[in-house]
Amino acid sequence: MKRIWFNHWFSTVYLMIEMLKQADREYYIIGSNDKENAVYRAVCDEWYQEPVLSETEYIQYCLNFCRTHRVDIFIPRRQFLSVSRHKKDFEALGVSVMVDDYDLIEPLSCKTKTYECLKDIRSIHIPPYFKVTNAEEFVTAYRQLKKDYSQVCFKFEFDEGGLSFRLIDDRAKGYASLFRNRFGKITFEEAVSALSEREKIAPLIVMPYLPGEEVSVDCLSTAKGRIMIPRFKGSTRTERISFQEDILKMCSDFMDRFPLQWPFNIQFKYLCDVPYLLEVNTRMSGGVPLACHAEQINILDIAVSKLIGAEKDWHLSKKETKIAYLERPLIITQE
Repeated sequence: MKRIWFNHWFSTVYLMIEMLKQADREYYIIGSNDKENAVYRAVCDEWYQEPVLSETEYIQYCLNFCRTHRVDIFIPRRQFLSVSRHKKDFEALGVSVMVDDYDLIEPLSCKTKTYECLKDIRSIHIPPYFKVTNAEEFVTAYRQLKKDYSQVCFKFEFDEGGLSFRLIDDRAKGYASLFRNRFGKITFEEAVSALSEREKIAPLIVMPYLPGEEVSVDCLSTAKGRIMIPRFKGSTRTERISFQEDILKMCSDFMDRFPLQWPFNIQFKYLCDVPYLLEVNTRMSGGVPLACHAEQINILDIAVSKLIGAEKDWHLSKKETKIAYLERPLIITQE
């Protein structure tokens, strides 16, 4: 029985672990998180609370954890890039790590590097953008973009989950703003004021706001072929699975350039009927259970089987499907 460790994952990994346990091979699941009662604790066979450590300390913690808990397979999320850099150290312990080689994924961890690496691929649409490192550059970029686009947004170059994303909206002030949802919005004046507090800031990407549909494509390369499942995400819980040729073409051309071997996710967003590439996440997305459920395919089980040298058969129906999710109560611990 293979012992698999998931470190500090999204809550939706609960569903992927559940699917893994329903597969035709037995797995023993070890979970950890710095939150004692993270929801996927309920589906793990063993559970540990992680300490909060520096990058170097955390890698040593992971190596010791694998050794102490006899981990066979490590599926990392926290410090994903650092784990990749030290992949050989884990393999020396006999641990198979579900992460691509550092040299392959490092450029994809940075949005501007990603754009530069892909800008010569004709099928892939890269949005116009400016990289800025101080308030003055930010003002110049904003004014330049406003000449051609009605809305401008920004986020840090290194960002996960869109935490730093802000849409510049000068309507988000005064009495009228009390009747609007300000989540993720900031006025131009507030943005300049905040950025002016530092002489030099962490690199920001300033770009047009893309107001159209968001598309999240869950991907995996296998010996049989490429799994690519596009999810068109609306503003509700309902998503649409649609195998549009232009989206699939961009994903396929990306995979020609970056032959990633483990589950990953590409995000696009539309502006005026054009899908622009937003970013590439070189690990499973939080929404991959929706793609798996819609297509009745177990991406994680296929990937784990591949990792241990056993290719699994799979099939995509490629039917247009609408899928949604429900919250359900779970008992995490009980005394």
